Amino acid sequence: MKVGIFGGSFNPPHMGHINAIQTVAKKLGLEKVHIVPAAQNPLKTPVEGPTAEQRLELTRLAFNQYGDTYIVDDQELKRGGMSYTIDTIMNLRKAYEASDLYLIVGADKFEELAQWKDYQKILAEANLVVTTRPGYDMPESAEEVPAYLKPLVAEFDFNFIELTTGRSIQFITLRDVELSSSEVRKWLRTGKPVEKYLPLAVESYIKEHKLYRNLGDRIGDFTKFSEFCANVLFSRKGINVKAYDLTKLSAPSEYAVIASGTSTRHAAAMAENVVIAVKEEYNVLPQSVEGIDEGRWVLVDYGSLIVHVFYDFVRQEYSLENLWREGKDLGLKDPYIGKPEANN
Repeated sequence: MKVGIFGGSFNPPHMGHINAIQTVAKKLGLEKVHIVPAAQNPLKTPVEGPTAEQRLELTRLAFNQYGDTYIVDDQELKRGGMSYTIDTIMNLRKAYEASDLYLIVGADKFEELAQWKDYQKILAEANLVVTTRPGYDMPESAEEVPAYLKPLVAEFDFNFIELTTGRSIQFITLRDVELSSSEVRKWLRTGKPVEKYLPLAVESYIKEHKLYRNLGDRIGDFTKFSEFCANVLFSRKGINVKAYDLTKLSAPSEYAVIASGTSTRHAAAMAENVVIAVKEEYNVLPQSVEGIDEGRWVLVDYGSLIVHVFYDFVRQEYSLENLWREGKDLGLKDPYIGKPEANN
């Protein structure tokens, strides 16, 4: 029996998830697929959204209509805490042979697999299926695979890698439109039609429970909120912190706060401090966080306000301020000048 494992936040589950799983199941002849909502992805910053129980219900609603092949598995939510794929695999190994398990991941996750807990054990206890999009530059030889994988390659063939662990890696190209949960969340919050991207039962549940609402009602005055976020960045020694009112411009947000860090690590840390401080003061998490792993350009999205934190060299390269010359500079000053202890 061939058994697939497909994990994720499913925040929310959408047609991209369904199409990916159906394509892989058909091409590999999977007889079962365990759909596993994560409690908390250790590589992701928490974002605003439904509870774990609501995500589980949304996932059940998304896959119920597709028959008994798809099993919504709540084991990671029951365990709670950080969700580690190796724990899920080892739990399933109690019922299935390693040769029968196929872990399905996107190409982005394949590239970062070395950051996962016990990734070498993952590659010994399950086969890997990597879903790609048209145009993805798949490795054409053993020399082109990610560095972490090279010592484990036993034999390389087109779209297929035999590993020294006895398992394999297979690449499958998806033909559907690329779609992300963060895009769907943004469309839901701005009132954009989403019926093409969500199963009807999922869309109905979201409306009934008023999920993915705009954060404006909870934040209130975004001018004050922009100042609050800027002050967090000032307190963490942000460089050239600026805040803009963009309400009269055609921009992705009505307000923007920009700051630079002395390094990618400093930039990522400042963004994380904004998320923590806002959660403590407003009890709100961002709608999405992008770029925090690299720290070159971190984008923290609060809907009407987007906080941009750059590694300073990258900020100079992009010159974002030039896009907002017609916006209103809020003229914020560092309240911590003369109070060095506040920056500790």
